[in-house]
Amino acid sequence: MIDGRIMYSVATDNETDEDMAKTSPAQFVRQVRQELDKVTWPSRRETSITTVMVGIMVALTAIFFVVVDMGLSWGVSTILGFGG
Repeated sequence: MIDGRIMYSVATDNETDEDMAKTSPAQFVRQVRQELDKVTWPSRRETSITTVMVGIMVALTAIFFVVVDMGLSWGVSTILGFGG
């Protein structure tokens, strides 16, 4: 900010074109395939085990929040004298 004015710069098309590498679509596809070859993909067994573990954690989390909700409901109704 100079003299109460906000100063900013605007990139022109020439600046962004110079900064970006020129890559043909074919070269881009080759680079993507090379990168995909570097990925270590999980086996079917690892995927199955992870899926089961996520299901178990979701179930445990749901049970936890049901118990907490019931406890809070009981506490509020006891304090305020509702429900009984």
